[in-house]
Amino acid sequence: MPGAYPPSGPSLSGDLLSVHRLLQNPTYLQRRLRGIPDLRFIADKVLTQRLRTSGGAVAYEIGEPIVNSRAIRAVSPGAEYPRDSPADGTAALAKVSKWGEAVPLTDEKLKRSVYMGDEVNRTLRKAANTIITKVDRLTTTAAASAITATSAAAQTWDNASALLFRDVEKAAAKIVDANQGYRPNTIMMSTTKYAMLVTDPAIAALRKREDSTNPIYGGEIEKLGKYTIVATALANLPSDDVWIFDDNELGGMADENEVDPGYATMDNNLQFKVIRKESRDAWDIQCRRITVPVVLEPAAGVKITGTGSLG
Repeated sequence: MPGAYPPSGPSLSGDLLSVHRLLQNPTYLQRRLRGIPDLRFIADKVLTQRLRTSGGAVAYEIGEPIVNSRAIRAVSPGAEYPRDSPADGTAALAKVSKWGEAVPLTDEKLKRSVYMGDEVNRTLRKAANTIITKVDRLTTTAAASAITATSAAAQTWDNASALLFRDVEKAAAKIVDANQGYRPNTIMMSTTKYAMLVTDPAIAALRKREDSTNPIYGGEIEKLGKYTIVATALANLPSDDVWIFDDNELGGMADENEVDPGYATMDNNLQFKVIRKESRDAWDIQCRRITVPVVLEPAAGVKITGTGSLG
């Protein structure tokens, strides 16, 4: 027998009340967000420094030398030391942008959704992932485009004669030989290139045997030697190449992270606000990040070319 439409709301009114309390309280909202595992930016793994903005922009220097321009000389007894001025990098200015959107969540959807109270989690996750995707693409593209030094791969990475680990070490050596104090420690690549890396027989032969961290047992390769692996979708990268860099020196995210009224702010500077729309029996969930990626030391990275386009 057909039922009446619209269907009646759930009888678990106590659960519904807890959802509404969550939506109206930024502190509860922040706690809920901490429990959602998707809220991790690749951007913050690539540009790890935390920069502060002032007046909607950040001033910085590109390629600051680690030595002064004047060569030192021997100082005679009683003589004055030769004077020099600290060497500066190229001055630059970056304007922050507010990347965000608002999504509706109606009372009817909260009451009648098959996901019940989890509808809030699903809405928060979708909004967060949308902002994450945009900021990740901006950041990885900025970092990859700023790195101009290259190192050629021995073979394309899908070739049986490829030397993946050697390609990485050769590129890292080029960064170290710049003598600017860089310590390459991160590899950025597409998930397809990661698939080639994780299944490379030469790398597998160097790993511990019968270990649960091996990919064949369900583990992942998060470290290759001293390098942390950052894999992302090819759509987030300007090309299907591989980048090696010093994540402590390459750059940072310049965030305007002052807490505005009603916003719940996460550790990664993702901000949420829930606004009640009484006239529509609904809520607006706003998500944003006010930021700009800043590359400070382009010479801290090298692009490995010739790995092949595998996407």
